[in-house]
Amino acid sequence: MIDKQTLEGYWRETRKNMIIILVIWFVAAYVTAFFGSSLNKIVIGGFPLAYYMGAQGAITIFVILNFYNSWYQNKLDQKYGVAEE
Repeated sequence: MIDKQTLEGYWRETRKNMIIILVIWFVAAYVTAFFGSSLNKIVIGGFPLAYYMGAQGAITIFVILNFYNSWYQNKLDQKYGVAEE
């Protein structure tokens, strides 16, 4: 049985991680689209940054965030003793 203090620490770290991931997701999805005209001055691989982010940059960031979240959550589960066996 896990005590209440341990569970509170676990959920505090989980919430912190979730908020960080959601902020990164929001910036990749919405801020780049909102500032698209300004970002088009930056060119990556011959394409304007706003186009690049819409075409593949945001999707790549989302996939990386999913892998990071899975890895980090597994690490937290082991740290707090709630990992699946």
